Amino acid sequence: MEPAHPADRVPADQTAPELSPVEPEPPGPPAPATAEEPALVEPGASPAAATGPTETSGPTETSGPGETSAAREAGESPAPPAAADTTRSERSPKDMAISLLVLLVPIALLLAFYRGFLGGDQATVVDPAPALDSAQAAAAFPVSQPQGLNAGWRTVRADFRTVEDGATLRLGYLTPEGRGAQIVQSSVPPEQLLPTELTDQGQPQGRTDLAGRTWQRYTARGNEQAFVLLEPDRTVIVVGDARDTELRELAGALG
Repeated sequence: MEPAHPADRVPADQTAPELSPVEPEPPGPPAPATAEEPALVEPGASPAAATGPTETSGPTETSGPGETSAAREAGESPAPPAAADTTRSERSPKDMAISLLVLLVPIALLLAFYRGFLGGDQATVVDPAPALDSAQAAAAFPVSQPQGLNAGWRTVRADFRTVEDGATLRLGYLTPEGRGAQIVQSSVPPEQLLPTELTDQGQPQGRTDLAGRTWQRYTARGNEQAFVLLEPDRTVIVVGDARDTELRELAGALG
């Protein structure tokens, strides 16, 4: 007889249990490494690619015509090399001298034309008659006009003016030697007239006789000298940078 089985005992199942199917993982890059697991490095990859791009503090420079990897990744082209400075003057001293000569030649031609054809060096001669007539009409003092001067003496100024303290007739001349001289006849008191005409440098240098009259010699401004004739109703001054002989000739021509 077979032994009796306990009532609560379940007979063993002799068939194998059914297993659920395992879905295959889709193809793709490996999952990123966690702190517990080291990152997998694919074969053939460089260490720089495994660790990722590094940050740079400035633009990447290249020494060749190709673009850098950083510029290609950013989609930008590298800056072109600086062009050579073409504005720098490369003129030689000879070229500069020629340019200067080109500028000076027209100026020299204009100056020669002005002097040769327009009389640029010649003094403008004036007619003293209107000023002499005005002075004689005013009758402020006796008016004298030089007599007997040769053609080398040219009158370049003649004016008559009336002021508060009197009146003044001024005749300017260019001597035969090309120097300046003038005759001043005035009724202005001498103490006012002499400092004005001779400046503070005018100092008496002694007496001299010219054409029967006694004149006082004076120094004047710069290299000028003067002869002064003091009369009761007028003062006559012959002054200029002309030679002493020419000034004496002009003073003696007043008679």
